[in-house]
Amino acid sequence: MSAPDTLDDLIGRLERAAEQLRSGDLSPDAAATLVEDCAALAAEAGAELDRRVRAAGQEPLPGQDSLL
Repeated sequence: MSAPDTLDDLIGRLERAAEQLRSGDLSPDAAATLVEDCAALAAEAGAELDRRVRAAGQEPLPGQDSLL
C-alpha cells in the first residue's frame, strides 16, 4: 500500500469508528475497546505523518538543485 493510501485508510477507519461510537449502539466494553483501537490508529497515523515530514525534508526544494 502506498503512503497516501495508508494514511487515507487510517483516516477512513477512524471515521468509521467515530460513527460507531456516536451511534450509541455499542456496549460499554465494546466502546472502550473501540476507543483503544482508535488510539492505536491515531498513533499509526501520526507515525505515518512523521515519516512523510522526514521524507519531505530530505527532498530538495523546487529550484534548489545541488551545486555539486
